[in-house]
Amino acid sequence: MAITERQASSPIPTPREITTQPRRSDQFFRSIVFLGGLSSLVILSAIALFLGIRGFEIITREGLKFITGYEWYSSINADGLSGDQPSVYGIGAMLIGTIITALIAVVIGVPIAVATALFLNFYAPNFLKGFLVSVVDLMAAFPSILFGLWGLNVLMPSAEYWAKLLHKYFSFVPLFEVSAPVFTRSPFVAGVVLAIMIIPIVTSVAREVFSQTPLDRIQAAYALGATKWSMIRAVVLPFGSSGVVGGAMLGLGRAMGETVAVFTVLNIVFQANFQILLGAGGNVASLIILKFGEASAEEIKALMAAGLILFILTLVVNMIADLIVNRSGRQGR
Repeated sequence: MAITERQASSPIPTPREITTQPRRSDQFFRSIVFLGGLSSLVILSAIALFLGIRGFEIITREGLKFITGYEWYSSINADGLSGDQPSVYGIGAMLIGTIITALIAVVIGVPIAVATALFLNFYAPNFLKGFLVSVVDLMAAFPSILFGLWGLNVLMPSAEYWAKLLHKYFSFVPLFEVSAPVFTRSPFVAGVVLAIMIIPIVTSVAREVFSQTPLDRIQAAYALGATKWSMIRAVVLPFGSSGVVGGAMLGLGRAMGETVAVFTVLNIVFQANFQILLGAGGNVASLIILKFGEASAEEIKALMAAGLILFILTLVVNMIADLIVNRSGRQGR
């Protein structure tokens, strides 16, 4: 085709320069995000450093007995007067209570959360799904004192009735055996309240993981004649199992560090209580809130050391959960 005179006289456009240098707005955004992430790390490090400095004296003095010991006795009162016997600090009983109440919450809450996530992803109609997702996310932001007051005033009678039924029909199981007929404010009640608190967290993680199930696998299951429930059992649940485990561990970390809700619905007794229906027990966080108001300077150091152990424990659990969730996300992509 011949080139016309007008085309020949038109100037050749300047080639656009291709660069990998980000724009100034992108650099500013990246800096803000980096500083936000760095601030979280700095705050966590500062908390750990503060607790370590304040509790170092007690940890070095008590040694391993601080974690394994069942006795908590301060010979120095709030006025600074010392008693005849030396002070002994051990959080073993409270650590056992922390683990027991958290495990009860996971056992009760995780199946409900998984069922809720499956309903939101595969059964809920579109006009209702957005509303329910917003409600679940809103529940995760509720203050723990609201759950505690609700558990004390509303849930307690029903939970006490459930505890009596468990004792009546399953008392041959050591966990459901009760040495005294005291069912109110038990670890079981605290575990039920914690289960309701962790359901939104586990639901959000499980829903996100289930939504990443490859569409071709779902369609292949339907093409082979599977029903929706059969497809979920054969495709969705195996694919999202690691994500569910990660969400459960995130909920476990939340339950282990909960303070006010447990303090509200549980009789704080400094003993290792393996009878979950008996109204006695406690956890490390409730020990701190119980003792802090009238503690001496030395006992405050012991409470700081207990807070450091709880901080490390929950941090390790959350890190493991984050690794599991990230691995599940890479498999989904």
